[in-house]
Amino acid sequence: MTAEYKVHGDVAVISMANPPVNGLGLSTRIGITDGVAKANADSAIKAIVITGAGKAFSGGADIREFGSAKASQEPNLLSVIRVCENSAKPVVAAIHSVAMGGGLELALGCHYRIAAPGASIALPEVKLGLIPGAGGTQRLPRVIGVEPALNMIVSGEPIKSEMLAMLPGQKLFDKMAASAESLAEEALALARQMAAVHADGSAKPLVKNLPCKHPQGDAYFQFARNMVKGMSKNFPAPGQCVDAVEAATKQKFEEGMLTEREIFTNLMMTPESRALRHIFIADRAASKIADVPEDTPKRTIASVAVIGAGTMGGGISMNFLNAGIPVKILEMKQEALDRGLATIRKNYESQVKKGKLKQAKYDERMALLSTTLSYDDIGQADLVIEAVFEEMGVKEAVFKKLDEVMKPGAILASNTSTLDVNKIASFTQRPQDVVGMHFFSPANVMKLLEVVRGAQTSKDVLATVMAIGKKIKKTSVVSGVCDGFIGNRMIEQYSRQAGFLVDEGCTPAQVDKAVEKFGFAMGPFRMGDLAGNDIGWAIRKRRALERPNMMYSKTADLLCEMGRFGQKTSAGWYDYQAGKRDAIPSKAVVDMIETYRTSKGITPRKIADEEIVQRLVFALVNEAAHILEEGIAGKASDIDMVYLTGYGFPIFRGGPMLYADQVGLFNVVQAMHRFAQNPLDDAKFWQPAPLLARLVNEGKNFN
Repeated sequence: MTAEYKVHGDVAVISMANPPVNGLGLSTRIGITDGVAKANADSAIKAIVITGAGKAFSGGADIREFGSAKASQEPNLLSVIRVCENSAKPVVAAIHSVAMGGGLELALGCHYRIAAPGASIALPEVKLGLIPGAGGTQRLPRVIGVEPALNMIVSGEPIKSEMLAMLPGQKLFDKMAASAESLAEEALALARQMAAVHADGSAKPLVKNLPCKHPQGDAYFQFARNMVKGMSKNFPAPGQCVDAVEAATKQKFEEGMLTEREIFTNLMMTPESRALRHIFIADRAASKIADVPEDTPKRTIASVAVIGAGTMGGGISMNFLNAGIPVKILEMKQEALDRGLATIRKNYESQVKKGKLKQAKYDERMALLSTTLSYDDIGQADLVIEAVFEEMGVKEAVFKKLDEVMKPGAILASNTSTLDVNKIASFTQRPQDVVGMHFFSPANVMKLLEVVRGAQTSKDVLATVMAIGKKIKKTSVVSGVCDGFIGNRMIEQYSRQAGFLVDEGCTPAQVDKAVEKFGFAMGPFRMGDLAGNDIGWAIRKRRALERPNMMYSKTADLLCEMGRFGQKTSAGWYDYQAGKRDAIPSKAVVDMIETYRTSKGITPRKIADEEIVQRLVFALVNEAAHILEEGIAGKASDIDMVYLTGYGFPIFRGGPMLYADQVGLFNVVQAMHRFAQNPLDDAKFWQPAPLLARLVNEGKNFN
């Protein structure tokens, strides 16, 4: 049982005890209902207090039960709330720290509520593609008013208890405790006070009996619907939140509850909700590594050194400065240091100007930053990250020097995006301390951090880097060593398909528009122009030596031979005007593509958007299946997190692996067989990866 029952004189205290946030799992729900029944059966008990042990009142549903039979098994949360409402003895919710989702709904079902200051109060279900499902849309408007309640429900954002207590006419809290420390005693006092009030058997107050109206009625809800529609494209839940709250104002309470339940149940079945729930769980699962226990000792990271003051080095440094960790940047020349420092200052000053960063915070961060031209000055850093030119000879020189100067136990990390981390580790006498930390550009903005585990990377190094990733607010995903790791290895197949589509009849703009309509933040050709087409050109030159049989469209090489490297040269797959990022279709590029087709005897054909999307996305999926089979990625959901946080894959589709699951792996493989018949495509690539074929045969999914 994950709920404790204790007697304090004439008051029974039921404490939810299901760490970390007292999720309302089946065992906890049973503990609450059994506790209320026990208190009502004991003549010595006059009142009941429900609270949460540890660091939360309750964070709501137990995510470990998502999708399982336990989630709806009786007593479900609706039944628990009914038990509290029907208790013959007053029930007081003592709220502290966190009351979210089902936790807040439970509190709303109690007769009285007392809150500690600083508690975070929210109904965040919309972030999972849902609406509150245990009366939140019906009860919250009754206690804080329709507009504040709808704002909370549609945004899902937490509000501090003391802010809610200031709302005019609010009935959410009957009392605010003086402090978190005094909450327990004040809750007992309130419970005894209410027991005395109801000693004559008088009815106890129920939120569901409170009135719920909006003075502007239809006009207000239409306005709210229009606002929400504009802000929540591709997500049905926010609009449905408006419908549910409107029902609270127009229907009797029990009818409104049925409306809420129907909406909740329908949303549970939507692909968007499934995607958001998958992401919620996948995000937490990414930090779990099968053979690295959670209690693995971690090394202390109190200072960081960064080698290189360029775009990546500066962005990487900002992550640590933002987290309050001192950084020393090393460069070979003073001019390079000055340029890097100026860029960091400019980035922070821009935030200050926009009101996103306070001047004092800016000063504090810059005070943590120092620079040097000598390796001797960085030897005592706990973590050093190399962010130099992506060439193995350059990396070799850096790591041999780091091996000489860094103190024992320092972690030596490379920001390489494609190179062999095992080879980099071999340049040192301490390969166990070497790890890849692949940041994505701009490093101070992008959420993804690929943590590349070398063959000899020690478990405590891996655990430490994952923990530091969390501290600097990154989504950290572990990858094994291979060319391109998870993200870039997959994107190469995606980019190859984009090239073949152009060969066969598409324009770059058509490919980009199709995949952007699907939901990508940016199509492959706009992405190439942003990153720099010369980067892909260098990789293809390397591929020509390493894998001479690998097929590519030649149009990308011809583009680079024209000097069209992208936005940095104001010309790539598109034309760009000075100072603007708008991608303007280029006649010169279209002419180049048509000339190339003619030289190869290719007759262009019309290609539907559906084929464009399937070839690009299923190329990601098939390569990802190889990556899983080889153990480069630990689980399919890790691959989804890489693509959602690093490559602009549409959030409402949940990542390439979940999307493939939702399409049906059988259908994915059938499409791949069709693509393999195309004489201008790479038939060998479209052979389903062994894992994908096996899952289809067994009727299973990736996730």
